[in-house]
Amino acid sequence: MARIFEAADVDRTVLDGKTIAVIGYGNQGRSQALNLRLSGRKVVVGNREDDSWRQAREDGFETFPMDRAAELADVVMLLVPDEAAPAIFDELIRPNLADGNALVLASGYNVTYEHVVAPAGVDVVLVAPRMIGQGVYELARRNEGIPILVGVHQDATGKALAVALALAEGIGGFLPHGVVLESSFNEETLVDLFTEHTWAGAFLFLLEKAFHLLTQEGVSPEVAILELYGSGEIGEIGRAMATDGLWRQLKLHSHTSQFGQLTHGGNFVDEGVEGLMRKAIAEIRNGEFDRRWTEEQARGLPTFHRLLNEVLSSPLTKAEDSLFGRLRRR
Repeated sequence: MARIFEAADVDRTVLDGKTIAVIGYGNQGRSQALNLRLSGRKVVVGNREDDSWRQAREDGFETFPMDRAAELADVVMLLVPDEAAPAIFDELIRPNLADGNALVLASGYNVTYEHVVAPAGVDVVLVAPRMIGQGVYELARRNEGIPILVGVHQDATGKALAVALALAEGIGGFLPHGVVLESSFNEETLVDLFTEHTWAGAFLFLLEKAFHLLTQEGVSPEVAILELYGSGEIGEIGRAMATDGLWRQLKLHSHTSQFGQLTHGGNFVDEGVEGLMRKAIAEIRNGEFDRRWTEEQARGLPTFHRLLNEVLSSPLTKAEDSLFGRLRRR
């Protein structure tokens, strides 16, 4: 069982007098910076001079180039995209880390695959909200917490876990309905990539296949899209799963719906599906996916762009554009 931390486990003094640099003022960076400042922490922002830089200035943060922000900080939160992090770290962050500093990441990927390797005298910790950036900020404004995974990869000072817990508190993990769980960089990488490589991606392609079959049977594209996902009902079901449970949320459906789901849903999960899931786990653990993704980036993302262009030019996407335009969603 995972260790679940309580607010009483937090040493709030461990960040006293410390400067926290949030490197990357995107969705996560902005939300975490705002929450940490509201909790009383000193936060500066490191970013390139772009719209995010200007937003940070408008939000009242001292904003610096990334290397200068890292130089000023005791705690460096590297919140740039995974693919950008290694180069930014090697060129701008690593040279400005001092012994006793803490390096904080919200994703396990680059530490797991050793794309980001900190000096031996630096704490390396994971503080990973399981929530989109907008939710991190908006939920805290409503005094509602979020799930956060924390872990320690390198404990140079003996206080690495204390730093992670104090940051998790500042972000909102110990507010009502929040939870802070002990994890690791490797575990976070596995569950995150597993989701993306299995059910989440399969869900999208399954919905597209359902769209094609329904329209072939004479259903209008508009009705098919609204029934499958366009109504927003999927989002409501997802929220019910998070509050009531995967199966207990069935009580919110009609008996006809429950019977249909229980008798037919399992037919789509067979040994072939399990085999694909196990293959995904193997490729995550042995680094095969990381190698493919690293090579793809080095080649300029040709496969990525080809696949994305294919789905964005599909009949389903064109039908969406027409329907959502009429509904004034775009």
